[in-house]
Amino acid sequence: MAVTQQEIENRLWDAADELRVAMPEAQYSSVVFPLMFWKYLSDTWEHHHEEFLDENDLNDLSVEEAREIEYRDYQSFEIPLIYPGTVAERRASWSSILATITQPGLGQRVRASLQAIETANPGKFSRLFGSMSWTSEEVLSGEVLAAVMQAMNRTPKMHEGNMSYDVLGGAYEYLLKRFSDGSGTRAGQFFTPREVVELLVEILNPHNFESVYDPTCGSGGMLIASANLLKSRGGRGYTLKLYGQEAVPDTAGVARMNLFMHNLTQFQVEVGDTLKDPRFRKPDGSVAQFDVILANPPYSLKWKPWKNDPRSIGGVAPSKFADWAFVQHMIASMDPKKGRAGVVLPHGVLFRGGEEEAIRRRVLDNDLLEAVVGLPANLFYSTPIPTCILVFRAFGTKADERQKGVLFIDASARYAKAKNRNVLTEADIADVVTAYHSSYGFDGSPVASHGDAGLAARFVPITEIMANGYDLNIGRYIKQAAAEAGDLGTLIDAYNIARAERQKTEARMLTALAAAGIEGFDE
Repeated sequence: MAVTQQEIENRLWDAADELRVAMPEAQYSSVVFPLMFWKYLSDTWEHHHEEFLDENDLNDLSVEEAREIEYRDYQSFEIPLIYPGTVAERRASWSSILATITQPGLGQRVRASLQAIETANPGKFSRLFGSMSWTSEEVLSGEVLAAVMQAMNRTPKMHEGNMSYDVLGGAYEYLLKRFSDGSGTRAGQFFTPREVVELLVEILNPHNFESVYDPTCGSGGMLIASANLLKSRGGRGYTLKLYGQEAVPDTAGVARMNLFMHNLTQFQVEVGDTLKDPRFRKPDGSVAQFDVILANPPYSLKWKPWKNDPRSIGGVAPSKFADWAFVQHMIASMDPKKGRAGVVLPHGVLFRGGEEEAIRRRVLDNDLLEAVVGLPANLFYSTPIPTCILVFRAFGTKADERQKGVLFIDASARYAKAKNRNVLTEADIADVVTAYHSSYGFDGSPVASHGDAGLAARFVPITEIMANGYDLNIGRYIKQAAAEAGDLGTLIDAYNIARAERQKTEARMLTALAAAGIEGFDE
């Protein structure tokens, strides 16, 4: 009988819940995901091994011949023997180690098994399982590890003969969301809410055989959503070439496992700081370019600014805000013929002055920014602040009606309240996407709301933006939401506008005072 989504999710959560006596919920993923993926690999290998044994007479084959046939026709990866040729020899499989669960040194045997799998499959599983620090007795006792494994073993066999990849992938995403819901900032740092990912992917609209890149990929959710959207529209999600870079090794391992569990094999996830050391490059050393780039980078990250980096279009972002540096990297990574990029960022990127204003000016003068979408406050697990989506197109590739202007969409009042945060409903997402794809006049006049009240859109010509000092604050161009909503997002937005205006006024005043020879003025 087919395994239901609910059944596997409940069993996996029971296993995770065994960790409550040993560590905070924010750390569950570092243990549960490697164990879950190890069980999946082991169950899959054993399933195909049984098929091989049923369909072949080993009496007619030498050991070498049997191995060649099995790995040519049945297996797509290897679960090797550990300590071969010794008394302790055993296969690095879940069932093999589970049989020794009452013996001392369980963590050591688990670690040896995972390392053996990585070594035996360097092209597929290199560095897959992360640091594995949790296998140390000092971090996780053998008793707790055994309890987790025994609980997880009550999960039905995890192979394609017993459950679909949709169920497997769904279970993995369920745990990601559950960990983020319950643990606050730490887990939420690498989990972008599914509906925000869906909105971003819908706007960028990947096609068959395109390349998709996430420079801060976290758990890989945006890459997977790209393939899922294509599949849901009758396309072939498996044809996408998926690329991601992630600064945290253990999180990169989560992404690799996540992609495998969704049966997506055309991917490459690298570890490293994207701003300091972009891992995807052309032969000439410049950054590689992709059809679709999408990201939710860490907000207002402190960083070491570039020196003479070709990505620094319009200048270099300040050391206390790396937001525009991520944007510059994404712009440099867009394919010149059909590249498009979407990034989720805090509203400060729209109006802050100094180096960021200089970058904004260049990006707008080059007509690279296509749209600004204002999102509701409190959508994310890690921060309550309102965010926005910026959409970019490679130079000269905007549609004719989008040339020399920016589409502003205010969706800040479109959300439903959930337990720990606000959420975008399917109707909210559909209305924003409709607004994005709609046609607008060139006179900059407001356009009727789309769907229910609370969503407004307007195409603003670049001349108006220039007249406002290249300020992209949504409230300058769409007044409706600011007038109707009184939530945290509106208050923060209003404060930011006032603060930016005050800074500009002070700068003009200080310039006038200096010109008049008045020195030593202190506010």
